[in-house]
Amino acid sequence: MARGRRARSAARRNIKKAAAAARRKRTIAHLPKKTRRALGKEGAKAARRRRS
Repeated sequence: MARGRRARSAARRNIKKAAAAARRKRTIAHLPKKTRRALGKEGAKAARRRRS
């Protein structure tokens, strides 16, 4: 699934927005599965960065 740079940055923006909203309202449970998975992946990536 090769996505263009603009699509990727848009996806990242959406994930950031979703993450902010989820932090505010704790709605991760109500997010679409796709978004939740993306957020989890972002979190895992950040954790990996912190560890190394």
